[in-house]
Amino acid sequence: MIIREQLSPVLALVAGLLILIRPRLLSYIVAVYLIIVGLMGLIH
Repeated sequence: MIIREQLSPVLALVAGLLILIRPRLLSYIVAVYLIIVGLMGLIH
């Protein structure tokens, strides 16, 4: 659980920066983020 709490803000920051640089990446970034969060939720 500690890893998830530390990883989530970092992922959000990286995703936000990538979206600002290339707005077309939004759907891919959201999809990858949701998959990661879902997998982390299933593991714990």
